[in-house]
Amino acid sequence: MTTSIALPVADATNDRVPIGRLLALGLQHVLVMYAGTVAVPLIVGGALNLPKEQLAFLINADLFAAGIATIIQAIGFWKFGIRMPVMMGVTFASVGPMIAIGSDPTIGLLGIYGAVIASGLFGMLIAPLMGRLLGLFPPVVTGTVITLIGVSLMSVAINWSAGGQPTKKEVIDGVLQTVPNTNYGDPTGLAIAGFVLVAILLMTKYGRGLIGNIAVLLGIVLGTLVAMALGKVSFEGVAESELIAIITPLHFGMPTFHASAIGAMCIVMLITLVESTGMFLALADITGKKLSKDDLTRGLRADGLGTVIGGVFNTFPYTSFSQNVGLVTVTGVRSRYVAAMGGVLLILLGLFPKVAHIVASVPSFVLGGAGIVMFGMVAATGVRILGSIDFNKNRHNLFIVAIAIGFGMIPTLSPTFFQYMPKWTEPITHSGIVLGTLVAVVLNLFYNGMQSAEEAMREAAANTHSSE
Repeated sequence: MTTSIALPVADATNDRVPIGRLLALGLQHVLVMYAGTVAVPLIVGGALNLPKEQLAFLINADLFAAGIATIIQAIGFWKFGIRMPVMMGVTFASVGPMIAIGSDPTIGLLGIYGAVIASGLFGMLIAPLMGRLLGLFPPVVTGTVITLIGVSLMSVAINWSAGGQPTKKEVIDGVLQTVPNTNYGDPTGLAIAGFVLVAILLMTKYGRGLIGNIAVLLGIVLGTLVAMALGKVSFEGVAESELIAIITPLHFGMPTFHASAIGAMCIVMLITLVESTGMFLALADITGKKLSKDDLTRGLRADGLGTVIGGVFNTFPYTSFSQNVGLVTVTGVRSRYVAAMGGVLLILLGLFPKVAHIVASVPSFVLGGAGIVMFGMVAATGVRILGSIDFNKNRHNLFIVAIAIGFGMIPTLSPTFFQYMPKWTEPITHSGIVLGTLVAVVLNLFYNGMQSAEEAMREAAANTHSSE
């Protein structure tokens, strides 16, 4: 009887990619995260009753700043950047606090930007402390968190496939209200989502070379063409949009700084850093990169810098986008230069609004078919890590996994579960990923104690791919 031993994945984050393939792969990343990254300025701007031209500027500024933050994170310079294939976008954890801050007539939009800048500086200052906390993330925690990321994101893919959220927010008579989405679950949209899913599966099985690598992009393109043929794609706003937009810093004026607003956004920044830590650990496992304390510190510091850049360029806090982790898994392309190209494309989209409007015209149900594949792959990565753990040797690990995933699913399965909790807890209670991560960390400390960062990294290396 022979036993096969799976070799660990080599670090491929520095692989060079030919320019044609680089463009296609970068565009693929942009399409996956585009809807998410423009949603926050639309929601916040709508809630603050900003006029249409200012909303358009917010979206352009968001894409521009996201591109800069992505390049910093992927390429890295000095003490900033994780140097992995990371795409940066506005964190949804900031939506509630920012609307509350901006709705206060004594603070307003400029107060949001002041709080964003201050929280970004706060994030950069505490990044070294977070980098020393790798001991809180042994494989039983990282495997649980990565599984939870994939499972939580699956609800995003499902809603995409059905045509958006079951309800949507609209500004009616100057008030942000929740109304039913009458197109949710449209059979035509579901059929197109299924077509995209099947197309991606066929290309990943039979495609060779570039075709296999950009299967998600091609699936989205094919799905969009089918949707166009069926009259399901709207190019409204393309003709009216400007050809070129100049993104000027401090466009709305000098930011103002208020203690209450800064405190709220610093809490959001802490949550963002915890979430980013999980993303970085997931990507490290997928790409084969050996993550050190310094690497993690540089990545989290870049999150803070990206948030400062966001505040200066009239937009919001930035974080590593979990949607794109699954894309790295699906394509097998682990080069950080692909994400950097995605950053370049985001900057161009911010400078050329007409192009941005065309990209935004891709229907959500087209993205849904691709999302099911990508987010499922993230969950599968977490399951593989958990499969490398000997639960018979330490049965307490079963409790960590079970309870953390249970808590992490609460916001997804029961959104009103924490409705009577204080408002300041929303960044935690409204994010299954953050809630599950905190529970996993606390339970691991309770059962197993605190490891040193070096011990955690050695254990992660020993478990990497041992159960494939």
